[in-house]
Amino acid sequence: MDRQRRKAKEDNIIKAAESVFEAVGFGNAKMEDIATKAGITKVTLYSYFQSKENLYMAITYKAFQYLIEVFYQIIDNNKSNLGIEGAIGIQEGFIDFCENNFLFSETILNYFSLIRSSAGGKDRNKISLGISESIYFTKIQDIQNLPLKLTSQEIDRGKNDGSIQSEKDSMLLTLQGWSMIVGYIKLITSSGVSTTILNMDLKEIKKFNTELTRTVLAQGL
Repeated sequence: MDRQRRKAKEDNIIKAAESVFEAVGFGNAKMEDIATKAGITKVTLYSYFQSKENLYMAITYKAFQYLIEVFYQIIDNNKSNLGIEGAIGIQEGFIDFCENNFLFSETILNYFSLIRSSAGGKDRNKISLGISESIYFTKIQDIQNLPLKLTSQEIDRGKNDGSIQSEKDSMLLTLQGWSMIVGYIKLITSSGVSTTILNMDLKEIKKFNTELTRTVLAQGL
């Protein structure tokens, strides 16, 4: 089978796995269900992906690629604007990405949890065999920090053009913004279909996060 046909089949399997994981969760998903969704046999599925963990890593890699492209597009759209607008745009884009792609945001957050618990991925005793042997796990490690670096670069640009007054380290500001977004995403995930928590409109929380970030960056808090 030529490379193009194999790639098309892999993409079809990954898309089927996304559907199954979204419907029942990773823990409850079965390889036979994924094979059925993809319209192939279980034997064929295992010839492409040797484990459910490998498939999950493939989806995680896809999620990172998608998020990075979102960030690049935001940066390009704001190249003629002040740096603070690019930095704020990335924050808002990340939130929109998470709101519109729950599975992707879940895989990214789960990946970082795995990395933290395994000494940056070096302690293989903390990582399952299916993940450690996945080529996608290796690929993710090559790009895992790029979303953070792109954000930090926009903050540096804002410092250079004077729109960002904070003297805090740009990566520190990036990680602080990331932590706020992660907290917000966990809130909306826990709320299910509800748009409120304790009578607080989630959109107001989102708006406040953006206002807080702008204040911190612009006023140098």
